[in-house]
Amino acid sequence: MTPFFLKTLRGTALCAALAVGGQTLHARQTSEGDGNIVAIFGQQKVETTDEGQVFHRFREGLLLPGGVGAGTLYNGQDMVAWLYATDRFKTPAAGDSLAYSYPKQKEAPMAYQSHRERQAAARRKPGQKYRLSYGYTALPNWTWSPIAADSAGTFRSPHMRSAYLYTSYESPRSEIALLETTGGTRTYINGEPHEGDHYDFGYTLIPVRLKAGLNEIVYTPGRFGRVESKLVKPDKPVMFTKRDLTLPDLIAGEDDPKWAAIRVVNATEKPLEGLSIRTTLILPDGNRAAKSVEYKTDDILPMAVRKVKFRVPGTDRPELKGNVSARLELLRNRKVIDTVTIALRQVAPDVHHERTFVSRIDGSVQYYSVAPALRTEPADTGAKAFILTVHGASVEARNQARAYKQKEWVNIVAPTNRRPYGFNWEEWGRIDALEVLEEAQRIFPTDTARIYLTGHSMGGHGTWFLGTTYPDKFAAIAPCAGYPDIAGYGSGRGDAMHRRHPLFEPFERGAAAGRVQALARNLKQSGVYIHHGSADNVVPPEQAHIMRETLGRFHTDFCYHEFPGGEHWFGDASVDWPPIFEFFARHSIPAESRVDEIDFYTASPAISAQDYWLTVEQQESPYRYTNVKVQREGDTTIRVVVAENAALLTFDLPALKMKAAETVIAFGDGQRLTVPTSRKAIVAYRDGKWKVLDKIDPKEKNARRYGGFKQAFDNRMVFVYSTAGTPAENAWWQAKARFDAETFYYRGNGSVDIVPDKAYDMKKYAGRNVVLYGNADNNRAWAQLLKDCPVQVRDGEVSMGGRSYRGDDLGAYFVYPHPEFPDVLVGVVTGTGEAGMRATSPNNYISGITGFPDLMIFRADMLKDGLDAVETAGFFDNDWSLKKQDFVTR
Repeated sequence: MTPFFLKTLRGTALCAALAVGGQTLHARQTSEGDGNIVAIFGQQKVETTDEGQVFHRFREGLLLPGGVGAGTLYNGQDMVAWLYATDRFKTPAAGDSLAYSYPKQKEAPMAYQSHRERQAAARRKPGQKYRLSYGYTALPNWTWSPIAADSAGTFRSPHMRSAYLYTSYESPRSEIALLETTGGTRTYINGEPHEGDHYDFGYTLIPVRLKAGLNEIVYTPGRFGRVESKLVKPDKPVMFTKRDLTLPDLIAGEDDPKWAAIRVVNATEKPLEGLSIRTTLILPDGNRAAKSVEYKTDDILPMAVRKVKFRVPGTDRPELKGNVSARLELLRNRKVIDTVTIALRQVAPDVHHERTFVSRIDGSVQYYSVAPALRTEPADTGAKAFILTVHGASVEARNQARAYKQKEWVNIVAPTNRRPYGFNWEEWGRIDALEVLEEAQRIFPTDTARIYLTGHSMGGHGTWFLGTTYPDKFAAIAPCAGYPDIAGYGSGRGDAMHRRHPLFEPFERGAAAGRVQALARNLKQSGVYIHHGSADNVVPPEQAHIMRETLGRFHTDFCYHEFPGGEHWFGDASVDWPPIFEFFARHSIPAESRVDEIDFYTASPAISAQDYWLTVEQQESPYRYTNVKVQREGDTTIRVVVAENAALLTFDLPALKMKAAETVIAFGDGQRLTVPTSRKAIVAYRDGKWKVLDKIDPKEKNARRYGGFKQAFDNRMVFVYSTAGTPAENAWWQAKARFDAETFYYRGNGSVDIVPDKAYDMKKYAGRNVVLYGNADNNRAWAQLLKDCPVQVRDGEVSMGGRSYRGDDLGAYFVYPHPEFPDVLVGVVTGTGEAGMRATSPNNYISGITGFPDLMIFRADMLKDGLDAVETAGFFDNDWSLKKQDFVTR
């Protein structure tokens, strides 16, 4: 790689402009045709209700300020959930005050502060009263205050970014309706949690059985300080809704069926099984295409809306370009129960377009967008370079790809992060990027030595994160307008306070993979081009300076460019900046056999295990940083210079093409092990010494099945809820599984199989992760999956090794290996009684930012008191026992 970093006096000068095409590119502000990617490339909000008749709009409500518990990596507080869990919720009236508050809270923290608001808060003098935007003064905490919707039916106030909203409806009868709501993060309907619409997409439709009499609805604080809510009488009990389709483009010349997804509303109290969707194309001339496709689609839980798969046939008309319609028929037992017509388009394969695939995370359909390489000759079918470009918050992948002009030498591919906001390119956003990287290379022949990574804003962070996490996958990276770490960028969110609490430590460890600066030395292997606007007030240039200074301590191959006067988005040059592509073209990924030295950092093998021919399989202490530095010495020796917090390593010796029959692995303490060169070498640190293993014990933690509770939500997971408890318990655990699926849909475009415990069968769901809802006394699947687990949860008690916690107010989350399948995990959401099960109401584990250890046990008071009410949290040993007691206990 060619060094490309220009040092100047005091290290503050920018990288020189590059001459491209005979002209020097200079900084410029937006010109005609350029747009703000955040403003115009965002998701369009659904504005109409086509699923039924609106019979009630909520226009009067009450606000309860103070409703946001602080924290980024840990944020488990929810006052209204606590009131419901502990049976303290009372119908409020204006002026009523709660006698409770969050610990150490002096004022209502803002859930979604802008950078400007955070700066203003930092400048505020001690004792100075906090003032919201637009001149509003904060309302008193924990006192219900009246609010009325505006003429459009929207409750609107900056207070609502840190306040609960209460509305109610007196129903003359018990009936099923759809609640359509936008703006809140979570919605409690008569105490039952549901996903809200805090990004204001307009997607949320919640089937609900209204009680005769008073129905109470509470909305938790949302991103934009506004909520709109209405009740809809559904046109049909089962029907399609065209909100939020996931569709491919039809590609001229490709006649294989493409994956697509549409939502189906089940406004009945029975499950929908045996469904299929028949798709028939209608061509522009009004004729039907020669073939249709019928696909047996996913089952749907009672009183749920699920996004289900279907297939779209090809047109068999390669000359056709433009719009194509498709008629979808929803069938059950061969009977058509609903139909809908959707719009598609057919395009040539050489223009910007969208493709779809089925994700291994949950079996849902996802899309990615492509700016394909320009091919000047039809015979040009050779491998091209590949750029993965990751979008910013609110930006659709299709619009991210269209910010780039097509180029002859490279295919540019934009994954979705599972949503325009998604998961900050961490957790499931990270997996989506890797899936698209693999899937797109299956379609587009790729020169695997020339793979690059770039992104803007949140995608700039994604570039930093993915680049440091997977350093052997990219020859060079180019973060644009990016922040390195959400925990630092989102300052003032409570983690500084949490760090003074001993129980924060396992949660911070669980989120360690997101700490980019701790992993920054992995970037020594890649070229880095930093591109930022000097006048950016969304992600200020100081965020770029952090990484410039960090790289400056060790990196010899990076360029820093600050666009004079450039704001957060200054036209397509914000991402489609020619010097970035020239920089990329100068870099390539070396063959593994030519990599003689590796200096690899990882927070966990669950997230990042491999760097070229080295794999970290186990850590001595889970989710603490591991550093392994190894050197190849000719054809005979691998020297392990550093092996910090490493317990099990694999060396892919065949990939090194070493000529000797045996290889010596030499350690810093003088220990030497001899292994055959013809196969991978597995070495384990046991009892103070390294030893050679024949194989990895699949029953122990390893890179394919490690831990961290959130890792259970992967691998085509199936949610299994209890049916062997009381009617109230069974109803709650079904509702909780439904809520988690709603959240995974909303935040991650997900689609999760949910089954009752009596329907769970290991053969039917072979090889798939399980998330179990309930405990050993009420979930029939517990005995199949967890009988050997050292953590047992029953009514009134949690036992953990030799320790026991008692009460009906205990909840727990943990992860444990599946007893039958070596790469499969079981996640557990459990409680010891009504208060304990309701303590699991928030699902902050479905987040790209929060940290979760292997196990946490907590009281219902955690919803109010936070970490003060967590009993214990920590990690299983590498053999999934509790002998080391790697836990923090209050």
